[in-house]
Amino acid sequence: MTESAIQARQLTRHFGDVVAVDGVDLEIPRGQIYGFLGPNGSGKTTIIRMLCGLLTPTAGDISVLGLKIPTQAEALRLKIGYMTQKFSLYDDLTVAENMQFMGRIYGLRRSDARERIEQLLDRYALAAMRDRLAGAMSGGQRQRMALAIATLHSPTVLFLDEPTSAVDPENRRDFWEKLFDLSDGGTTILVSTHYMDEAERCHQLAILETGQLRNHGTPIELMGQLDGRVVEITGSSLRQVKEQALQLPQVQSTAQQGLQLRVLLRRGSTDAVGYLREQLGNTELSIELTKPSLEDVFVASTGSGDGR
Repeated sequence: MTESAIQARQLTRHFGDVVAVDGVDLEIPRGQIYGFLGPNGSGKTTIIRMLCGLLTPTAGDISVLGLKIPTQAEALRLKIGYMTQKFSLYDDLTVAENMQFMGRIYGLRRSDARERIEQLLDRYALAAMRDRLAGAMSGGQRQRMALAIATLHSPTVLFLDEPTSAVDPENRRDFWEKLFDLSDGGTTILVSTHYMDEAERCHQLAILETGQLRNHGTPIELMGQLDGRVVEITGSSLRQVKEQALQLPQVQSTAQQGLQLRVLLRRGSTDAVGYLREQLGNTELSIELTKPSLEDVFVASTGSGDGR
C-alpha cells in the first residue's frame, strides 16, 4: 500500500461569510504528481496555503509528512517547497543572487548552497543567464528559476500553484518534464492548474468547484466514468443542431470543435447514439460515440452539479 504524504479531513476555510473551502477530504500518495483542476475561485490556492501551514483552517485536520498542520508548520517549513502563482522573487537581483539569498533563507551552509546552485543552474538551463536580472527574463525563464529555487533545499513535498499560467506551450511541456524527473526521484508534487492537458499528465486528480471536491481519481478512471455518454456529431448546420440538442432533457452540454459537435449526455442515459438520432430527426447527420476527455469529465462533475 502506498504511503500518504498528505492527508486532510473535512478541510474547511471561511473568509467572513464566504465559504472558500467546504469539507474537502484529500489523500495524496508519496512520490506522485497530484493535480487540482478548477476555475478561479474554486479553492485551489486556499487549500494549498492551508496544507503549507500559511493559513489556519476554520475546521478540519491536516497531516503533511506525518506532521500536524498548522501546529507543526515550523517543522514542516524546511521539508516543503512552494512556488506561488505570481512570480515572487526579486526582479532587481540576478539569477545567482536570488538563489544565494534563498539558500541562506533555507539555512544551507555556504559550501552546500554553492554546490547545489551549480547543479540547479545546469539542470534548469540557467547557467548562461546566472548574471541576468530576474526582471529582464522571459516568462519561461522566470518559471525555471522559480522551480529551481523552490527545490534548492531538496524538499520532500513540492506545492505549485498554477505555475504555468503565463508560459507558452513549449515551456509548459518542458516544465512538466522537470516535474516528472522530480517525481521519479521521490518528490511528492501537488500542482494546481486550469489547463486540461496538464491535468491529464497528473498521476491523480481532484476536481474542485466553489470550494468543494466534486470528483477525484486517475485521469483514466475519471474519463472511464463517462464511457457511452459522449457523442460526436458531424454534418451541416451544427449551430442549429447544437441549439436543438440543448433542449433535450438527457443532454448535459454541447461544444462545437471544428467541424464536429461534441455532446455530453447525463448520467443514466442509455443508447446515446440512438437517443440523439431519434430526437434530432436529421438523417443526414453522422452521430457516433467518441472517447471522453478531461474537459467532458470537468463539465460532468461541475456546472449542473449532477455528478459523475
